[in-house]
Amino acid sequence: MRVGLVCPYSFDSPGGVQNHVLGLAAYLRRHGHEPSILAPGELDDTDPLQSELRSSFTSAGSAIPVPYNGSVARVNFGPRSAARVRRWLRAGEFDLVHIHEPITPSVAILALWACEVPVVATFHTATPRSRTMQVAGGTMQSAVEKIDAGIAVSESARRVVVQHLGRDAVVVPNGFSHADFASVADLPGTEAKMSPWRGGERPRLTFLGRVDEPRKGLDVLLAALPTIRAQVPELDVVVAGQGSRRLPPGCSMPGAISNDERAALLAGTDVFVAPHLARESFGIVLLEAMAGGAAVVASDLPAFVDILSAGTAGTAGPSDRAGRDALLGSIFPAGDSEALASSVAGVLLRPDPTRTEAARSASRRYDWAVVGNEIVEVYRAAVSAGSPSVPGRLRPVTSRQGAG
Repeated sequence: MRVGLVCPYSFDSPGGVQNHVLGLAAYLRRHGHEPSILAPGELDDTDPLQSELRSSFTSAGSAIPVPYNGSVARVNFGPRSAARVRRWLRAGEFDLVHIHEPITPSVAILALWACEVPVVATFHTATPRSRTMQVAGGTMQSAVEKIDAGIAVSESARRVVVQHLGRDAVVVPNGFSHADFASVADLPGTEAKMSPWRGGERPRLTFLGRVDEPRKGLDVLLAALPTIRAQVPELDVVVAGQGSRRLPPGCSMPGAISNDERAALLAGTDVFVAPHLARESFGIVLLEAMAGGAAVVASDLPAFVDILSAGTAGTAGPSDRAGRDALLGSIFPAGDSEALASSVAGVLLRPDPTRTEAARSASRRYDWAVVGNEIVEVYRAAVSAGSPSVPGRLRPVTSRQGAG
């Protein structure tokens, strides 16, 4: 199939949606399809994956930063962008167009308005009070009804679609390349010889994320460090990601790192901490850490709990002891630094190799070999006549379906 992929966010600044679009495009190319990406910004030719997709990429122009979902989104919009979108759609002669975050005020909504072929839309937002979704539910129904099949990246994201748009979507998670992380973790010599720690002579705790974005929860982790170090004094802490800030002694901050550097860092990490506070629809960083063999400690956001609950059916739930023990990682109440400290110290002082290996195995479910195939099945159904039986079709939600 000829597939147009629309990303609303600029590739000049890395992010989860951008990475998902790149990974999906690569999967489609490797399986005989013809993907074409439209997004603001430019690709980075020093990155192997982006260089591979150079011929499939069309820039929608430069972007401007706007506050969105507790972060800053770099998007573009306006008459000039609309003209670029229309030219791209005409030139592409697509069998279908796959729009990510379709109601974002960006090239995404411009493509939805202009599109005349079947549309698949992926919803990444898991913010119940999203103003954009509220507006869309009230004033953009004609645009929403152009979507032939909807995908939500998590059950949390699906509930937002149901709540604000009154429609349903099939849940297909974000994908990643499991081998990029598992293979590094399996390299001989990755785990230091004569040491119980994966990264060398000292245990390593790793945080990955934008360090100057409050919702990523770095402040919660930093508040927990004195308590953790009282029990594990030799702890080495690595804080990697865009942005800068002052860190306490014993912490290193390499800044933004490449995909290969991230894989190598996680392969030498003993405990990966995701202390995020809110507005996370998925948790690809958790999956990368799990695939790399690091133990995971995460806040109890629904999207994180969903990932750490994979393969643990039959437990009583993460709110009780039995449910927590069955999870693939440790969870703590979001924002609670003392609970975070207790969880991290427990992981470091009482390692559980069986749980870590189970987490590595469970993370394979999110490999592109699985996720990409599920997305292609939605494509095929959307293209075949657009009947009401299309998986994920954005059909109205009945009172019996609800948002559960």
